[in-house]
Amino acid sequence: MTSQSSGWNSAVAFADRAIARISSFGIPTSGSGIELLSKRTLFTDPLIARQVSMGGFCRLIPVADGWCAVHLPREDDLELLPAWVGIEAQSIEIPWDALESVLALRTTDDLVGAAQEIGLAVAALPGGDDEQLIDRSTVNVARPWIQRSVGQRRSDMTLNDAVVVDLSSLWAGPLCSRILTTAGARVIKVESSSRPDASRDGDREFFDWLHDGHEFRTIAFETAAGRSELVELLEHADIVIEGSRPRALERLGIVPSEFVEKRPGTVWVSITAYGRCGPWRNWVGFGDDAAVAGGLVDVAANGKPSFVGDAVADPLTGLLAAALVAGSVARGGGVTIDLALREVARSAAHSARVVW
Repeated sequence: MTSQSSGWNSAVAFADRAIARISSFGIPTSGSGIELLSKRTLFTDPLIARQVSMGGFCRLIPVADGWCAVHLPREDDLELLPAWVGIEAQSIEIPWDALESVLALRTTDDLVGAAQEIGLAVAALPGGDDEQLIDRSTVNVARPWIQRSVGQRRSDMTLNDAVVVDLSSLWAGPLCSRILTTAGARVIKVESSSRPDASRDGDREFFDWLHDGHEFRTIAFETAAGRSELVELLEHADIVIEGSRPRALERLGIVPSEFVEKRPGTVWVSITAYGRCGPWRNWVGFGDDAAVAGGLVDVAANGKPSFVGDAVADPLTGLLAAALVAGSVARGGGVTIDLALREVARSAAHSARVVW
């Protein structure tokens, strides 16, 4: 792959179609597909075949029966390596050479299952329709989301002056919020006082662009007062965007459908790596490894896969989320929307045209 990237072309085309859908509701665009997918400053030539992600923390590694994406962006990830594959990190550097030697002898099922059990973002290239897709009824690549009507619609529902409570972090959820801001929504970004958005420590210019015009609120989720403050915000929200794995919200006693049922017109969007339901609902993942899990890679003639773009599942999912929110609001809301990075990437990989 030197001058063409079928995966990149598919991703850009998917993004452009989502942007066209957003524009159909009169929402100003924040750029073209190629502009939004390449927004971070670390972005480099997407036509170069690479087994190391642009961010540097994810690698495609050959294993006994295929390839795995191993993503280790957090400091705590190194502490989990002994439990996963018996490797001790001797410094703050990721021991990639040692990992490659060990992983070459293990199978994808063994590696992915063991990694996810302890909270490591490890994924394998898909081999077909798996138990998660089947359980979620998201096998159809033209419908990579689950939408449920659980509340009452509101005839006067509009994005202009709508209150958006954004509990998400990194890229996908904040991109959705930024787009809603351009439609006139008031976005309140909520962060945990003990675990703020990790992207604050990265590309600051990009972070500021994503959150332009947003209000910021920091809440101590672990306290009773903090939980009460969060619940009050959610009860008055027209739109909620969050990216927590199900058990995180369960610990806070928050059930999305209950908030949608209480307030007519509410739209609740969940953006996670593998979805809010199904046997893999608590699996962890980020943009690069989730794209691999969805099959959004380029494959050379010798079968060697390479990454597509920069954490590409993130912006693709953010764009699709914004399009779905706009459509739901236009119909009066009253819905929950469950989006998985992996499933959106899978849809893009198949060059699917979404059935809205």
